[in-house]
Amino acid sequence: MTARLYGIDTRALRKTLSWPVAARSLQFALVMGSILNAINQGDAIIGGGPVNFLKLALTYAVPFFSASYGAYGAFSRLDALHD
Repeated sequence: MTARLYGIDTRALRKTLSWPVAARSLQFALVMGSILNAINQGDAIIGGGPVNFLKLALTYAVPFFSASYGAYGAFSRLDALHD
């Protein structure tokens, strides 16, 4: 049976937060965040204009959390299938 705390699959969450999975999410976020920042703020970054650092940080954070959430969903589903 899958261990749950407040509806969260704790086993899947533990796997999601493990270094190999977190490192993969981080790699994805660095690539995707760089592409998105180049698209969204490339002119400001290259041209020396004002850079919105909140947008810059969020542009890296969103792909990281999206990839991590996808991994959590996959682990949670696998745990449910094996229980």
